[in-house]
Amino acid sequence: MKIAVFGTGMVGDTIGSRLIELGHQVMMGSRTANNEKALAFVAKHKSGASAGMFLEAATFGEIIFNCTKGEASMNALREAERALDGKIIIDVANPLDFSRGMPPSLIQSLSNTNSLGEEIQKTFPKTQVVKTLNTMWCGLMVNPNLIGGGDHINYICGNDAGAKSKVKSLLKEFGWQEKNILDLGDITNARGTEAVLPIWLRVWAATQNGAFNFKLVS
Repeated sequence: MKIAVFGTGMVGDTIGSRLIELGHQVMMGSRTANNEKALAFVAKHKSGASAGMFLEAATFGEIIFNCTKGEASMNALREAERALDGKIIIDVANPLDFSRGMPPSLIQSLSNTNSLGEEIQKTFPKTQVVKTLNTMWCGLMVNPNLIGGGDHINYICGNDAGAKSKVKSLLKEFGWQEKNILDLGDITNARGTEAVLPIWLRVWAATQNGAFNFKLVS
């Protein structure tokens, strides 16, 4: 499958690299045509990797992973708007506000009664936005078996059942078990998953270890 990954940071690099390992073709999208991190991503893979601006990557990809910083996600997607119609956008980003230092809070206009996932869906109504993988360290996103035998939770939400089914197939390629992919319902549930970040960041700070996740016990 041809997949676009928006964002050149650790999350985008980790997801893009894993997708290539699984046999997919990945174009990393960024603001400029000669982004150093995007070119380094291409250079470290013998095949399957390419780089381009956001619009070029969106044109290339059948599915788009949004791995940009939450505060920049809307601008990045607007740059690719002409190529977004009909595409599944897997939104991994969180709307974090670092203006007062660490730990960050959630951007006020994208929390409580709204979310980044919802804002993307409202702004680009001809896309199918699926929120998932945003509640954990990126190493676990693509390899849940790193801890606890993979027996921990990953949430998913979105308005389109068909899009969620396709995304679940990708998650299973990463190693996620069906029983641990919890479908919360429509995209408004991104309000809840994005709100996991304040507690996640505090656990990380207290333990100095990002390789953890939450598990449901009943």
